[in-house]
Amino acid sequence: MNTLKSTLIIAVALLAVVQLEAQSVPAGWKQRIDRSTSASDPDAAGDVKIVTAGTGYHIETPSAGVFWNPSNTAAGNYTLKGTFTLNKRSGHVNHYGLVFGGSNLEGATQKYTYFMVAQDNPAGGRSQPQPLGVWLSKTRNGDTTAATFTGLTGAGRNGAVPHAAVKVPDASGKSVNTLEVRVLADKIEFVVNGTVVHSAPKAGLTTDGIWGIRSNHLLDINVTDLAVTK
Repeated sequence: MNTLKSTLIIAVALLAVVQLEAQSVPAGWKQRIDRSTSASDPDAAGDVKIVTAGTGYHIETPSAGVFWNPSNTAAGNYTLKGTFTLNKRSGHVNHYGLVFGGSNLEGATQKYTYFMVAQDNPAGGRSQPQPLGVWLSKTRNGDTTAATFTGLTGAGRNGAVPHAAVKVPDASGKSVNTLEVRVLADKIEFVVNGTVVHSAPKAGLTTDGIWGIRSNHLLDINVTDLAVTK
């Protein structure tokens, strides 16, 4: 009898562990994985996960992913804000940050805009001191993405712009950046650590919709104070 009880206790404990490991998305949240198709820039092994950590989230993305709760929507004038901690330096520049104006995120006609930052940009020739962190805004329509804004001074081929407001990893590989998207009546402001890094007319940009998080591959980040305010 004691042996049977012990076996049952062990089985229940193992089941609880398996269930915990399977819960890679917090209750109510969804995720969409974007796997790399580049032989020169492959994903890492392992599963993507987002788990509740304190009042925020811990995210590991061997493959890129978008994370959202369908009930998290915003419309009209609002500010979307979150603080992102890069826990360790990635092997190369990989972006992470906010998603807004999202729709049909699980379908073939997914659409959203993201505002992200990345660790120091090692590329030279930008007539600015290196290393500098970079910020990036792109808009996704279905399977295609394009820089939200063109012709930005210092922008690389993918649209990323070096800026001193973006904090770069310290000696331990960690950096902390607070990102904001301020949707106003006639313009949108993109803000890093209190500094407006870009301001653009609101016309032509979809800002109403789902908001959430995007993390490119090969990243380990924490997100806190993620919220929308009016």
